[in-house]
Amino acid sequence: MTLDWMFFAIAGPAVIFAGISKGGFGSGAAFASASILALVIEPGLALGVMLPLLMLIDVATLGPYWGKWNGKAALLLILGAMPGVALGAALYKIAEPDVFRVLIGTISIGFVIWQMAKGRLLKTGSDAQLPGWAGALAGGVAGFTSFVSHAGGPPAAVYLLSKGLSKTEYQATTVLVFWIVNIAKAVPYAALGMFTMQTGAANLMLAPFALLGAWLGVRAHRAVPERVFFALTYVLLSITGVKLIWDGLT
Repeated sequence: MTLDWMFFAIAGPAVIFAGISKGGFGSGAAFASASILALVIEPGLALGVMLPLLMLIDVATLGPYWGKWNGKAALLLILGAMPGVALGAALYKIAEPDVFRVLIGTISIGFVIWQMAKGRLLKTGSDAQLPGWAGALAGGVAGFTSFVSHAGGPPAAVYLLSKGLSKTEYQATTVLVFWIVNIAKAVPYAALGMFTMQTGAANLMLAPFALLGAWLGVRAHRAVPERVFFALTYVLLSITGVKLIWDGLT
């Protein structure tokens, strides 16, 4: 991994994008930053570079959203995510993440189509909330896909969007969930050798980009009306679903 101008020309905007997504719009598209980094460095190193930056964004956005989350939904996702993270760590060397990318992408797009058919895209209430076991299942899938590709946002979004949360409650819940999930990922990432002196140096130099993205995301969240927020959330979920399928098939 060479920390040259080309690396930072690609990594800087990618990390800012991750900060905006995680800081303002539910983190669903933040995983794309690791995919972008993988264009210039080895994919395993890309994951290792992004995790500390994602954790920094988590810490930077906890304050503005503190206590505004839905505790029950967050708990279900977190409890489900822990076995998912453990499974990801156990199977990282042999897992075929492309299969899960296609699966999660298909579920994400299918959920958006289902909500469109019901005319629910811009509404904050829900007449058909997913049951609690679905939250634990979504958490398990989110934990696994977050470990292998930082793509835990879409499975969590499918569950949370069914709960009829306000935009801030939705956002705060994703911040809390992925703060804990990312902490849980750090130890096995280190054990797998995904952190190196080079990734640490990259983290130090990219930290200002992460903080800038988080700040922009929080400000954007406050400025965007609730109906527009949910419309953007569904757009991001659709885009990430398509990209997951594309990555998985290609």
